[in-house]
Amino acid sequence: MHPDRCAALVGIALLTAGCASRSTPAPPLALPPADTVTSPAPPARSLPPVPEVRGPLALRVVYPPADAAVRAGDSSFLFGSVGTGGARLAVNGTPVRVWPNGAWLAWVPFPQDSVVQLRIEATTDTESVSLLHRVRRAGWRPPPPPGLWIDTTSLVPRGPVWWPKEEYLTLRARAAEGAQLRLLLPDGAVVPLAPVAAREEVEASVRAFDRDTANLATPAARDRYAGVIRGRPLGPDPGPLFPVAAPVPLASSGPSRCVSTGGCGSGAVTAPADSQWAVLEAVLGTDTVRSRWPLQLALLDTLPLLAELDDDTTGLGATDGLVVGRALPGGTYHWFFATGTRAPVSGRIGRDLRLRLAPGIESWVAHAEARPAGGAPAEPAVAGSLTLTPREDRVSVRVPLDRRVPLRVSETEHTLVLRLYGSVGDVNWIRYGAGDSLVRQVSWAQAEDEQVTLTFELSRPVWGYRVRWERNDLIFEIRRPPELDKGHPLRNRLIAVDPGHPPAGATGPTGLREAEANLLVALEVRRLLEEAGARVLMTRTADVPLDLWPRIRMAESAGADVLVSVHNNALPDGVNPYTNNGTSVYYNHPRSVPLARAVQEELVQHLGLRDLGFGRGDLAMVRATWMPAVLTEGLFMMVPEQEAALRTPDGRRRYASAIFHGLRRFLRDRAREE
Repeated sequence: MHPDRCAALVGIALLTAGCASRSTPAPPLALPPADTVTSPAPPARSLPPVPEVRGPLALRVVYPPADAAVRAGDSSFLFGSVGTGGARLAVNGTPVRVWPNGAWLAWVPFPQDSVVQLRIEATTDTESVSLLHRVRRAGWRPPPPPGLWIDTTSLVPRGPVWWPKEEYLTLRARAAEGAQLRLLLPDGAVVPLAPVAAREEVEASVRAFDRDTANLATPAARDRYAGVIRGRPLGPDPGPLFPVAAPVPLASSGPSRCVSTGGCGSGAVTAPADSQWAVLEAVLGTDTVRSRWPLQLALLDTLPLLAELDDDTTGLGATDGLVVGRALPGGTYHWFFATGTRAPVSGRIGRDLRLRLAPGIESWVAHAEARPAGGAPAEPAVAGSLTLTPREDRVSVRVPLDRRVPLRVSETEHTLVLRLYGSVGDVNWIRYGAGDSLVRQVSWAQAEDEQVTLTFELSRPVWGYRVRWERNDLIFEIRRPPELDKGHPLRNRLIAVDPGHPPAGATGPTGLREAEANLLVALEVRRLLEEAGARVLMTRTADVPLDLWPRIRMAESAGADVLVSVHNNALPDGVNPYTNNGTSVYYNHPRSVPLARAVQEELVQHLGLRDLGFGRGDLAMVRATWMPAVLTEGLFMMVPEQEAALRTPDGRRRYASAIFHGLRRFLRDRAREE
């Protein structure tokens, strides 16, 4: 949130957005009644009342911990408890509501400083206690100094880079507005950097979770510059692309007032004597600033290099056998490459390796999950004739190839498309096998250069699929939907119920751990499902840590028909919990949309909270491809009355009943479509 966005946040925001005009600060708000937490429309139900607790005063901050790094804009939240509902609480002198059980939740302004100091005072008629709570501002940058400056932390790319000779590499920097920037190369050449239109950055968490779109409005940034370079190395040689080169010492953090050989006064620092480094120069009037650009740029060899992917380079065997591919460094997951997949290398920036999948299509993977596999072949792989083998629970498709290529599967309601990169098709035969009605038709096309698409049209909605390699043959397994009883859709169905966390997870104001709450809700879901005739696979039944991949493997190997992962929510720093709490459900694959919709509608009906809707999320527990899968975020651990509801059998039953009814609706609707 921009500092002038919400002047009303001089106080603690309570159960409202609390924002007045951008120019006139609003006074602190009076404490509203407790029942205004829920959505404006009267809910079908409401949460159980928060029980009263009376005891000695015990002030505690649960989040953020003291000296924690908080990544937020002009405001963020903190919460905890005071041990008794009869206490009064203030943060920096502004009253904060205390719930009957002693829990509290505050939304506080953050000063423009690297350290935020919060004086928290709790009192009763007979006691008082106070503490000074300090947190650090993660990613905070001090205001730029007056005059001419270069922000040395903004120089990108930095460190070791390997790049094709014929391809431009973009250089970005932040410096004083109105300056003239140029990169001075060791051989005397000059690369200009021009101003670029941009706005102040908004935290990704705010973009994803904040319902107030006004918080996305930021002022123009007039201190951003960009240029391009091509076909020349820079800096000391970073060495071979494999193995990882030693990291380059980077420049100090924060805007640099002056790194110059002249024109900056007596405080100037002499530029590096090492003539291999490029130097960024900024000029404004008669003032000049220079800073070394910590970039080691090497040109890729003209001979293509082939990389082989492996997510288990340590040999421990505790991985899922998939390497994640991204459309840009640090981006979200888009491809999942099986161990042994090979593709040509087209570049590397730091720890990110770029692979060429097909002309014009590239993917970034972790350099640590790849190893050299010799020179790249001059010709694309060849995909041969297909053989389909109907089985009891699936149709198995064998696709012969002469090497393991990158691939991607996409789906619609009745269609699966298998895309093979770096390939050409020689699909002379498509043999369907005998007596099967699931795969209605298979077609193939050489859609683009070095891409083969295999399209599978199904007679029933997509339920699941998976891919694996046998030598260089690709085995594509299409799951057969279960036979559902229209009157009793849950009968004999195997439902995987995953109590999310531990490890990790959120904690509520009175110390309830999400892992504990999730387990109690999930056990109640199991009871309801079993009473309806379902078989239930619990990924855990005790409060013990369990990593994500074993949970997924457990559900897939058991052949679960559906997977539900039970969670309770928290918000990233800097997102107002009073205006952004509610109920939500997440899915990843299109086949899970009807399940997500059904469960979300039931959660809203049973819990009576604000409907945050369902949405696609890049979450491990819903990426399983063998079954429909959803992840529920029923309540918010950080909101006192919602944490309190999770402590009660009634609140947990409402949550579990919503999941149960959503599952039954989904399966009943699927049975009617058959």
